[in-house]
Amino acid sequence: MNSLFYAQDEAATPLTDEEKDDLIPSYVALRAELNEAEQANILEAESWAFRRKRNVLDKTFLLNLHKRMFYHVWRWAGKIRKTERNIGLEPHLIRPELRQLLDDCHFWVSDDVYPIDEIATRFHHRLVQIHPFPNGNGRHARLSTDLLLVKHGRERFTWGSTCLVQTGETRKQYIAALRAADNHEIGPLLAFVRT
Repeated sequence: MNSLFYAQDEAATPLTDEEKDDLIPSYVALRAELNEAEQANILEAESWAFRRKRNVLDKTFLLNLHKRMFYHVWRWAGKIRKTERNIGLEPHLIRPELRQLLDDCHFWVSDDVYPIDEIATRFHHRLVQIHPFPNGNGRHARLSTDLLLVKHGRERFTWGSTCLVQTGETRKQYIAALRAADNHEIGPLLAFVRT
């Protein structure tokens, strides 16, 4: 199927009809064109984000980062979702759980609860689990996590050394590691992020 909005796998977040209508570039007709437009926007946001130190553990920054990553492509960029998804929390829980994640992460860092790689891995997992946006949650969580690592003097994660947007064996490993973390087994995700 070559549909623009066809979900590539069960872990992909489907958009509502209203959210689909918020596509900005009129030339986008194929999934490959959408991926290309999003990737160009993400690279621009990445450049902006790494130019100076950012407070990743700030809700306003996280929303602004998502907006920067997708604002050329989607009108809902940077806005908390208001609809149910196949994954993620119910919309009314997003804001309090995001606040809790940021508070937890501040504590983990300030009290050296875990090594920084594990803090970043736990942060990534929980941000994906919350799923605050209509789409782009995994890409947003990976970039946010990399910013957190760099802020603490660590190299960015390699994330399986491939594009995790496309279906394939590496994406399957990533999804399996996230699901293991859902069951409180952080080890597979901690191993995956540096492969």
